[in-house]
Amino acid sequence: MKGYSIEKIPEKSAIAKIREADISAKDAINIAHFLRGMDLERAKTTIEGVMKKEIPVPYFRYLDSVSHRKGQGPGRYPIKAAKAFNQLLLNVEANAEFKSLDTDNLKIVHIAATKGRMIKKFTPKAYGRAGANFKDLINLEVVVMEEEEA
Repeated sequence: MKGYSIEKIPEKSAIAKIREADISAKDAINIAHFLRGMDLERAKTTIEGVMKKEIPVPYFRYLDSVSHRKGQGPGRYPIKAAKAFNQLLLNVEANAEFKSLDTDNLKIVHIAATKGRMIKKFTPKAYGRAGANFKDLINLEVVVMEEEEA
């Protein structure tokens, strides 16, 4: 499907995408890595815990000056990025419900955070110079698949 980084989308699955979210790329990449492979319900409760500062997101990349959290290692509470991921998970759940999938047996098979468009701004400085102020926007995507009941 156009715009997704996954090649083949499974048969009993639902997809969702958020384009150009104004969040940190570092936080988004670490949250996506944290949620990959989780059940949808567990991922939603985990993101809510991150927004309440109860569950830290373990950082596996961009570890410079990241403090350790009790019982896990380096991590943070990226609330702004967690809100975007919460909206993404709610969207994919609504899409799965629309496709008549069992929302209790959904598992995240693909989740990614990639760089989107760059906003270029310039701040005027003394002597006719200008300072660059660039901001990367982030694209989020998720694919959930219905698991077979065992």
